[in-house]
Amino acid sequence: MEMRDFIQAGLDRVRQATLKALDGLNQYELMWRPGPEANSIGLVLFHAARSEDQYVQSRIQGKPQVWETEKWYEKMDLPAGELGYGYTAEQCASFRVPEGRDLLAYAEAVRTRTMDYVKGMSPDKFDKIINTPRGDLAIGVYLANMVVHLAQHAGEIAYIRGLQRGLNK
Repeated sequence: MEMRDFIQAGLDRVRQATLKALDGLNQYELMWRPGPEANSIGLVLFHAARSEDQYVQSRIQGKPQVWETEKWYEKMDLPAGELGYGYTAEQCASFRVPEGRDLLAYAEAVRTRTMDYVKGMSPDKFDKIINTPRGDLAIGVYLANMVVHLAQHAGEIAYIRGLQRGLNK
């Protein structure tokens, strides 16, 4: 299996797991937090989409993010500079979770751009070294890290759903 196929398969499975965990949730459930210093499902989903946007658009390609080019900050009534990470407990508590349909639409717009980029990559491109917050890494390693990061958040979303609804509900 080529690296491109591996990354695409990983992203497809993360998407499936995330959509399954989100299926049927209402806005209250997206905003619900299991504790005073915990994230909501909506905040986790927002963070995951913003992270992927930053990984692929900014850090790997050096391009403006989907967040900026498609003005998702306006659609979600959030600050243009909202990064989606590094929150204090107070910021988690005060984060206004956008509508679920908007969060999913943004995540899908980001994923479409990510998949288009990965599909067009030649095998040697995965070996190119880029500077990341974790140091210099090959693009393939950075993308693999992103898949793991997103998979962790899919699991987190499923776990929070389970806390609210119980097992398999």
